[in-house]
Amino acid sequence: MKYLPLIWASLFRSRLRTWLTLLSIATAFLLFGLLDSVRIAFNSAGDSVAGAKRLVVLSKISMTQFLPLALESRIAQVPGVGKLSHSTWFGGVYQDNRRFFPSFSVKRNFLDLYPEFQLSAAERESWLASRDGALVGRALAERHGWKVGDVIPLQATIFPQKDGSNAWPLKLSGIFSINDEKRRNEENQLWLHWEYFDEANQYVNGQVGIYVVELAPGADATQVARAIDQLSANSAHQTKTQTEQAFNQEFVKQFADVGMIVSAIMAAVFFTLVILTGNTISQSVRERTPELAVMKTLGFTRYTLLWLLLTEALLLIGLGGLLGLGLANFSIEAISRASQGIVQMGQLQPRTWLTGLGLMLLIALVVGLLPALRGMRIRIVDALAGR
Repeated sequence: MKYLPLIWASLFRSRLRTWLTLLSIATAFLLFGLLDSVRIAFNSAGDSVAGAKRLVVLSKISMTQFLPLALESRIAQVPGVGKLSHSTWFGGVYQDNRRFFPSFSVKRNFLDLYPEFQLSAAERESWLASRDGALVGRALAERHGWKVGDVIPLQATIFPQKDGSNAWPLKLSGIFSINDEKRRNEENQLWLHWEYFDEANQYVNGQVGIYVVELAPGADATQVARAIDQLSANSAHQTKTQTEQAFNQEFVKQFADVGMIVSAIMAAVFFTLVILTGNTISQSVRERTPELAVMKTLGFTRYTLLWLLLTEALLLIGLGGLLGLGLANFSIEAISRASQGIVQMGQLQPRTWLTGLGLMLLIALVVGLLPALRGMRIRIVDALAGR
């Protein structure tokens, strides 16, 4: 501790350079904290179903595989299952691929399992009474300027009609909304009747994509999930029962490997950080060569100088890293809210803090060791002579 004022003075010898370097380090660790939290959220979403209120039952092989409609009655008989519905990916496009949005065919009681989706009684009755009616989220309707009564000319990308046509004109029966700001992203979807889809499409009949289960009061989610999956064990349509959050995040993973993308970004960020800070610390040591020689003359040993320079590098990286992780901890809730329910994150996880501290130590050693060794090996005569 007696050398701390000396280390601090050396660190801020060039204040502008130090502050800019600290800003770069803080930015790198801010990105690390946020991205690592996203990675953890995606990788741990399906770890447990304990405490869940709704469960999603899908094919164990892939969510692109369909399940038989006959499985519905068997699931309904499982103790602990309350309400039960199903939906199937439709995947139509509006006008062109750039206007893509999620679209599903759903059973008529689908809204019974989602009371958080607000829809007027009149619009709900209109949809239930229709054959080719559709419901859309408010955000989606506002984006395209749709209003109740409009005909939405969807084009099939997967499921043509039995006459070979890709046209699926749907009449907009109602517009639903959701009050939870974190889930506003769920307003960007369209629902049509599963019965209409099943009787009109050319390829998939008597099959559904997923079953949605609302647990009965007091039911244990883990036991119910295990019992549902046991129904189709060792069959050609084995199931995997998971939470809604896990299903939604697995759905996103179909379009991109989130873990790989996040890891690649973090690797690029830290590679750049090592180059930047390494150059900064090396330049600082070169500029102070005469001063280091004087310190040796005054009695500082070679190993004292080594540890002083390494500690300086560790202090620089540590200050910037802790600042960045602190900012990430305060920003993460806003990021989670901005994802509108796709990624659920709280504060930084302990594993992120520990990994961050380990990276700070590693980077400090990588960027500080060579300059510190150079400072330790300085010859007093050559340094004072400018050689």
